[in-house]
Amino acid sequence: MLFGPEGRPPYAGRAAELPGYTPADRERWLPEPSKSSYRSDFERDRARILHSSALRRLGAKTQVVAPDEDDFARTRLTHSLEVAQVGRELGRSLGCDPDVVDAACLSHDLGHPPFGHNGERALNALSQDIGGFEGNAQTLRLLARLETKKFFEDGTSAGLNLTRASLDAACKYPWTRDDAPVDSHGRPTGKFGVYTDDLDVFAWFRRGITGTRKSMEAQVMDLADDISYSVHDVEDGIVNGQFQLRWLTDPEQRALVIDRTRQWYLPDTEPDAVDAALARLEATDVWVAEADGTRRSRAALKDMTSQLIGRFSNAAFDATREVYGNDPLTRHTADVVVPLETEIEIATMKGIAAAYVMSSEARQPLYARQRELLTELVEFLWATGEQFLDPMFAGDWREATDDRARRRAVIDQVASLTDSTALEWYATLVRGEPFRRAWY
Repeated sequence: MLFGPEGRPPYAGRAAELPGYTPADRERWLPEPSKSSYRSDFERDRARILHSSALRRLGAKTQVVAPDEDDFARTRLTHSLEVAQVGRELGRSLGCDPDVVDAACLSHDLGHPPFGHNGERALNALSQDIGGFEGNAQTLRLLARLETKKFFEDGTSAGLNLTRASLDAACKYPWTRDDAPVDSHGRPTGKFGVYTDDLDVFAWFRRGITGTRKSMEAQVMDLADDISYSVHDVEDGIVNGQFQLRWLTDPEQRALVIDRTRQWYLPDTEPDAVDAALARLEATDVWVAEADGTRRSRAALKDMTSQLIGRFSNAAFDATREVYGNDPLTRHTADVVVPLETEIEIATMKGIAAAYVMSSEARQPLYARQRELLTELVEFLWATGEQFLDPMFAGDWREATDDRARRRAVIDQVASLTDSTALEWYATLVRGEPFRRAWY
C-alpha cells in the first residue's frame, strides 16, 4: 500500500459505498460514532469476524474428518475461507457488496460445535427443553452476543455489533424453530436461524422485511457453501483413499450414490435425473476417474475442483442475470437463480461424499462415541454448575435467572470447544485421567 506524508493512505476518508445499500443497511444495533477511515462499514464487519476467537477455533473443528486425522483434509476454517472466496467473487459479479458476502461466508459455520454435524445432533438432543440447538442459530448467537466487541449501557452484550446488512446476510435460515418450514412431505426441516433468546436482535436486523425470505447476500453465501463442500469433500475423500470416481461405473456403486443423493438431498428427484447429472459430470474434460497420489494426479484433482466450481458458479450467474439484467442485485431486491440441472449436479457431488465418507459404516462407531462423549460432558458440567466453565460462560451461569438459561450457558460452553479440547475436557473432568488420544 502506498502511504502519504502523514503515514495515511492517499485515499484516506470513508471508503465509497456500493450502490444498492442505504444508510439503514449500514446501521449497527448499538450505534457507534462515525470514524474517519479508509474502510467502509462493511469492511469493518468483515474485519471483526476475521479477528474473532470463534473463527480461529474453526481451525480445530471437524469439517468431514477430524482435524488431526489427516494433514490434507479441510477443517471448518479452511472450508470457510474457501466459501468466502467463492461467495465474494460471485456476489461481486452480481452487484452485492463483496465484504458483506465475505463476512457472511466467513461466519456461516461459526456456530458449529465439536465433531461437526454429528456434534450438532448430540447437542440438539440435549437442548430440546430449552429451544434446541442448531448451528446456524448458534452463529447468530455468537455474532450478536457471545463474541464480545461492544456492550450496551445496561451491561448486556451487543456481540460484534455488525451492521444490519451483514447480520441479515449471515442468517441462512431467517426463522425460529417453531416457524421452520416443512418439506414437500410435510416434515419439519429441523433448520432454523434464531433462538427465542435472540429474537430482539433478529427483529432489529429484519425490520421492514416480511416473511422468511433470505437476503440476496445470504443466498449467495448459501450457494457458495453448497458449491464449495460439494467438490471439496469429494476431493478430500479421494486424496484420503476412501474411494475413486471410477467406482461409479459399477452399477451397484452408482445405484448407491444415486440413492444416497436422493435420500440426503433430493428426495423429490427421480433417479434418472440424478443419473443424468452424474453422466454430465463424468463427460467433462476434467473428471478424474482414477487418482494415484502423484503430483500430476493431485494437479488433475485440483483442476477438477476448480473447473466444477466455475461450472456451477457461472451457471448461477448467467441464470440470475438472464432474469434480472445487469443492475446491482442487493439485499431484498432479487434472488439467486440456479438452473435445475445445476442444482442436481451439485447435490450429486454431495451425494458422492455422503455415500463414501459421511455415511461410511466404518465411521459409525466413532460417530456414536462422539455423541456419547458430548452427552456425558454436558451432563457433568450441568451437575457441577459454574465450577469448570470458562469465566465468560461462568458469568452467564451466575447471571441466569432460571435453569433454562443456565442450561443454555452449558450448551454454549460445550459448543465453543474445539474437537481436541472437548476430548481433553472429557478425559480430565469426566473420566478423571490425563488426556491421551489413544483411548478415544
